[in-house]
Amino acid sequence: MGIFEKLAALDRRWIYLSLAAVVVITVMIDFDSPLRVHDEVRDIYNFVESLEEGQYLHMAIDYDPGSMAEMHPMTYAIMEQVMAKGVKIIMTALSANGPGMAEAAMLDIIDSVKIKHGREVVYGEDIVFLGYKPYPTIVILSMGQNYNISFPNDYYNTLIKEIPIMDGIVNYDDVEGIILITGTSGVDYWISGANGRYNAKLAVGLTGVMAADYYPYLQSGQIFGLMGGMLGAAEYEILVREPGDKPGPAMEAMKVQVWAHMLIILFIVIGNVGYLISKKKGRVS
Repeated sequence: MGIFEKLAALDRRWIYLSLAAVVVITVMIDFDSPLRVHDEVRDIYNFVESLEEGQYLHMAIDYDPGSMAEMHPMTYAIMEQVMAKGVKIIMTALSANGPGMAEAAMLDIIDSVKIKHGREVVYGEDIVFLGYKPYPTIVILSMGQNYNISFPNDYYNTLIKEIPIMDGIVNYDDVEGIILITGTSGVDYWISGANGRYNAKLAVGLTGVMAADYYPYLQSGQIFGLMGGMLGAAEYEILVREPGDKPGPAMEAMKVQVWAHMLIILFIVIGNVGYLISKKKGRVS
């Protein structure tokens, strides 16, 4: 029996052990995976960089804990960039399990911006979290008319008319754009409602398995940027990373993912070669 045949017949437990070893080793070793930043990610970064202090951005945090590993790094990277520039943020969370994560991200980033950039971000003046409402199609369409229709109060039950940041803000016409971070099919509602109905400028961050389905919307101009999964998040972290900064969580995850995928591909190749050799020798049908 040749080496490829022996490897093809290897007990699968050795494969799992090898994969676990690669994950542990790559987590422990300090190195950066070489990543190329794609244009659809750079377009979101350039858009945020073009915003001026005092302008408004709508951040839609529409994901559940199940997709948090991919979505959270996008949220943190973009919101920190926005807050550091003094751009004002209106936040919503139209996923039922999203408000808690959105609030936690907001509070973490407020602290991070103060420590890292020396900028004091004041809730109600620089950022507001409107919270959650069910029936996303209705909510997205209503915000296109007036935020106050679906959100008369913010997440903390304060009247919108009493929150300084919302003074003079009526609908999507008053924000420079919308960045949606989602792991749900709710992205369709934002594309058809916010962009299709009100022509709002829209970019999206999606899970890796969703991303391929939405490139046609990128090509048609219905969205101006797209981040796909952990890779998209890592690419954005590269763009916002400053000299001396540690790699972000997505960049750290990508080095594990890259080497784990390489090992899986190697085992697939070995298994197929072993199968073909065995078939040639007449040992399998």
